[in-house]
Amino acid sequence: MRCPFCAHDNSQVKDSRPSEDGTTIRRRRECVGCGARFTTFERVQLRELTVVKRDGKREPFDREKLQRAIGHSTRKRDITADRIDQLISGVQRQLETRGDEVTSAQIGEAVMAGLKALDHVAYIRFASIYRDFSDPADFAEFAERVERESVPPGQDKLL
Repeated sequence: MRCPFCAHDNSQVKDSRPSEDGTTIRRRRECVGCGARFTTFERVQLRELTVVKRDGKREPFDREKLQRAIGHSTRKRDITADRIDQLISGVQRQLETRGDEVTSAQIGEAVMAGLKALDHVAYIRFASIYRDFSDPADFAEFAERVERESVPPGQDKLL
């Protein structure tokens, strides 16, 4: 593993621990060259995914890009980094089981489902970009639908 500080190509593993959900291994490393310590994560990758965009272009799946998109939606929300990482890992595993190619729409729908279960505000934020709301009324209508769906049947919200 190359050191992110001095670019030396050799490091020693000082500590390894599995994540809570068992999908990643966290490794603390020390650079042999400069002595700096840094953390790496290992994840199981079932297959190389190719994303088919709406315009037909193909590009390799990028977990960091997915993480950034979800990060924008969850910013300033009371959601732990572990919960966000679990969501991303779940979406990625779900996509990997579908085959070598996935559409951007499939990714968007998987993220929407995960965010809906995690946090309604993050869900609405993501939907506003993914569904390309063009008018404030689109946003309000979607938010009202989410609110209606979150109230258990037979119970009215008190005004």
